[in-house]
Amino acid sequence: ETELTPEERLLRAIFGEKAREVRDTSLKVPHGESGKVIGIRVFSREDDDELPAGVNELVRVYVAQKRKISDGDKLAGRHGNKGVIGKILPQEDMPFLPDGTPVDIILNTHGVPRRMNIGQILETHLGWVAKSGWNIEGSPDWAVNLPEELRHAQPDQIVSTPVFDGAKEEELAGMLSCTLPNRDGEVMVDGDGKSVLFDGRSGEPFPYPVTVGYMYIMKLHHLVDDKIHARSTGPYSMITQQPLGGKA
Repeated sequence: ETELTPEERLLRAIFGEKAREVRDTSLKVPHGESGKVIGIRVFSREDDDELPAGVNELVRVYVAQKRKISDGDKLAGRHGNKGVIGKILPQEDMPFLPDGTPVDIILNTHGVPRRMNIGQILETHLGWVAKSGWNIEGSPDWAVNLPEELRHAQPDQIVSTPVFDGAKEEELAGMLSCTLPNRDGEVMVDGDGKSVLFDGRSGEPFPYPVTVGYMYIMKLHHLVDDKIHARSTGPYSMITQQPLGGKA
């Protein structure tokens, strides 16, 4: 007879030899799955919870997984600008700004005119201004409507603007040209929101300035690990006798 677990020894002590007929049918996490329990909820018919027929009590355990991002995972911004990761590079191979700061994500420029969601460009420019801080000197024409307290701001500000009647193009360009210099005394981005980027692999500057800024990016629930699928034999179509598509 195998070594008994503490739980089995307790059952044997209480019920004697009858405990031999007891089987452990506890619900466990499926094989290969892992995670961290982030919540437990108990539903009961006595508490007027809606339960399936024949069920008096239901316990639901929420298990969260942390997954590293990988090629093929889907990301999206807040303007319908979604896409799939094509390649993940080491940080030292990514393009970098003149002060050595590497960019985190490179987006294809064709995604802007195709979907006509110019909000992502506005967010990028505003994000850069808010992150850098600004100092408006004198009284330029584009800043006549700005209150005095908004003419100067330290880095890492929280800025919001209405969607349609918010910051105008000339105001954005003016703010970009008034951003505070970095620790080396350089202003990274010019009035049109672009900066010279350097190739991380060769160290050479790219031939044209590139739009750089800060944008909010989310990971969608379309992960390549859940979508990968292969089969040897399986169901076939009744009519064409071809394999049925899909993972299920």
